[in-house]
Amino acid sequence: MIKFLDLYKLDKKLSNKIHLNISQTIKNGDFILGKKVHEFEKKFSSYVNSKHTVGCANGTDALYLALKCLKLPKNSEVIVPAMTWISTVLAIILNNLKPVLVDINENDPLININQIKKRINSKTKVILPVHLYGSVVSIRKIKKIIKGKNIFIIDDAAQGHGARDEKGNKVGSLSDLSCFSFYPGKNLGCYGDGGAVTTNNTRLYKTLLKMRNLGSIIKHKHDEIGINSRLDTLQASILIEKLNYLSKQNNKRRKIARYYDNNILNRNIQKLNYSKNSVYHQYVIKVNNRTKLTNILKKNKIQYGFHYPKSINQLECFKNYFKGKKFNNAEKLAKSCISIPIDPNLKLQEIKKIVNCLNSI
Repeated sequence: MIKFLDLYKLDKKLSNKIHLNISQTIKNGDFILGKKVHEFEKKFSSYVNSKHTVGCANGTDALYLALKCLKLPKNSEVIVPAMTWISTVLAIILNNLKPVLVDINENDPLININQIKKRINSKTKVILPVHLYGSVVSIRKIKKIIKGKNIFIIDDAAQGHGARDEKGNKVGSLSDLSCFSFYPGKNLGCYGDGGAVTTNNTRLYKTLLKMRNLGSIIKHKHDEIGINSRLDTLQASILIEKLNYLSKQNNKRRKIARYYDNNILNRNIQKLNYSKNSVYHQYVIKVNNRTKLTNILKKNKIQYGFHYPKSINQLECFKNYFKGKKFNNAEKLAKSCISIPIDPNLKLQEIKKIVNCLNSI
């Protein structure tokens, strides 16, 4: 069996250090906003070149808190891509804001920047691009579009740990606020849920510190309407160790992606264009006959995934929000996408087997 992602194998070399950190946390009884949380926040800030990191319970909460800390008027508009994970749009709606969908590009999974310009109006308060599959949106180009306007940029970096933009700047330092998930399957993942918001804005940072902890940083003093969304100390102790290996593992992902780029040669398969400094959280292809390919992969015991089988406007829970609206590129990707293994520990023999199966349909 070629697994989609073998987490046990991926972290095997780190297991002793991770177990030691966990044992130490248990021994200290340091479970909520403990020393390891602050240590990880400092270390992650340094890694992404951001002044501040605020750990929280998960990536969905990171998005929710980033929007909440801006304290925007009800029904303010947030521009967001039509192809992303549901959390990106849920965070907007749960903040009583209005999501405005923009299609992705035809040959890559990122929001169409030219279309962003057309959707901006007096109600637009946030642009929320997504670095989907680890490919990086040009925040620099979005900044040019909104120059002189009172509009924030919050980038969804849940799949962009360690990625860089076209100028070589790290994702996590590019926008007003950046939101990360540390779900186990991410390039940087813990052993449960976890998330973080990074920012260079000290005022927003101080607000986020309160909002993630029931509106308080001093016990019994609550001066913000917050939620209970704290990064678990045990998870932080795991992330501290795994962060040391993130760049190395991202480079392995890039190497595998290059092999796929050069060796998948099938007119029934369309490879997506990824940004120059992508970290390839997923390697996604479009295929003419997805059922035929999945049957071949199953037969050869190769795991696969769909990221994602429905665009945002096609999800049942959003039917009243985007009724009658079409986003052709997002919908085409949803219909034909398949994600193939890009586990950093894949052996060349396994990669070749995957490519041979893809080229056989």
